[in-house]
Amino acid sequence: MKTTDTGDSKIHGTSVHSTVVVAGLEVPVVTWYKHPGLRKLYLMMPILMLCATVNGYDGSLLNGLQTMTPWQDYFNNPSGSTLGLFTAIMNIGGFSALFFSPYCADYFGRRIATALGIGIMIIGVIIQVVPGVNRGQFVGGRFLVGFGSNISIGAAPLLIMELAYPQHRGKLTTLYNTLWYVGSIIAAWTVYGTIKYTGNVAWRVPVAVQAAMPVIQLCGIFFLPESPRWLCSKDRNEEALAVLIKYHANGDEHDEFVRAEFAEIQETLRLEREFSKQGWDVFLRTPGNRKRLMLIILTAFFSQCSGNGLVSYYLHDILNSVGITNSKDQSLFNGGLQIWSWLVSVCFSVVFVDRLGRRVCFLIAGVGMLIIFSVWTGCSAVYANSGNNGAGSAVLAMIFLFYGVAGFAWPGLTVAYCSEILPYNIRAKGLALSLGITALSGVINQYVNPIGLAHLAWKFYFVYIVILVIEVLCIWFFFVETSGPTLEEIATLFDGNDANVGGNETLKHQVEVEHAEYHIGKEAA
Repeated sequence: MKTTDTGDSKIHGTSVHSTVVVAGLEVPVVTWYKHPGLRKLYLMMPILMLCATVNGYDGSLLNGLQTMTPWQDYFNNPSGSTLGLFTAIMNIGGFSALFFSPYCADYFGRRIATALGIGIMIIGVIIQVVPGVNRGQFVGGRFLVGFGSNISIGAAPLLIMELAYPQHRGKLTTLYNTLWYVGSIIAAWTVYGTIKYTGNVAWRVPVAVQAAMPVIQLCGIFFLPESPRWLCSKDRNEEALAVLIKYHANGDEHDEFVRAEFAEIQETLRLEREFSKQGWDVFLRTPGNRKRLMLIILTAFFSQCSGNGLVSYYLHDILNSVGITNSKDQSLFNGGLQIWSWLVSVCFSVVFVDRLGRRVCFLIAGVGMLIIFSVWTGCSAVYANSGNNGAGSAVLAMIFLFYGVAGFAWPGLTVAYCSEILPYNIRAKGLALSLGITALSGVINQYVNPIGLAHLAWKFYFVYIVILVIEVLCIWFFFVETSGPTLEEIATLFDGNDANVGGNETLKHQVEVEHAEYHIGKEAA
């Protein structure tokens, strides 16, 4: 992709000063809030992005509940495998959704699939807060929340990606998953706000608040348009073109780029239907798909098993190990950590995802996390052996720095990268697979971490140092840079001349040239 100065001009009724050349076509560089169609579209996007926020709230809630005495008393102080089940059951539900979410997204459409998942989550929350709820009901409610969450997450980011203007795809899809931290912030401070209560209302209120954001989504989801790519896949071509014209061209039916965009979508879908199988074995049929599968597995696993799972689910134990035992102090630390994590993920991954590229962001995160986690381990050892308060404070600082460098890639690129490397015909299945592996990795984390911490204390951290070393090596040797081409054209980077991309060999060659120019320009800068 390259940028050329075209001088002042009017495109889609919007003043622009340059264009981006994509596959031989000049794509107008527009500022979204000055573009009426995109402004309307993007102001509705938070309805979809709340899926990540809801997931962040649910994923962080139990961390806060563990610091609350009323919750501990109500459920008879769960520990060991019982606590592991309480924590892991949401991810078990999320993994179970793997077998349903792609079919919902592909058959019913992105909007209805998102709404279906939201409805299941609301039912799960209600089960958790009904009077007289017991352990089994609480666990069952959390299962439904995890199941419904991954049904909606299996569709919402796809709709964001498939509606986005090509110029904005990277930032929007990366921004989507950084909002996980907004949910965790709300969860942390909701718990802090109710921690002063002594009755069961202390934990029932934070649990009930889980339903607030899904209700907002359910009210607003159908104001969004459906994915043009899904509409084309169902032979609803006129509706698909109307969506592109309305939002990408401000209603200009003769816009050259939108017509080319629509033609590329149609032709690519036709080729995919003609040459691709729809079963799960499609991921093993070609070298390109096998590489996609490997990257999905690696990205999903590393997103959960890089040491971050220790803090995400067992911060209570980590803080106890360095002398922070007061519930109020733990809640304050957790609330501050979530705010910090969100700020750095937005400032780093969203800002730099196109400037540095996906692969460089992954590398910065991997190397930085490895260095900081090693220091964290050393400080924990010093505190455990000597009780040195300075070492304990250093651990707290390392946790903040750890999440600072992690913000370059995790969680922003976890969903975005796995989605954009996939062609349309397997995109829903691939994202569902990514979410399923993420959930399964979380389950392993949630069962193994408490056992490891209980038996090995700080020595257990060496397991994650080894994983981080492997992570950096995998990123360096296997991760593919996807900045540059359009969503359809990324297939060329994996499948070469066998890619099912609308166009001819000249187009495919152009994509390769533009991708090379992107890297050359970045290195020169």
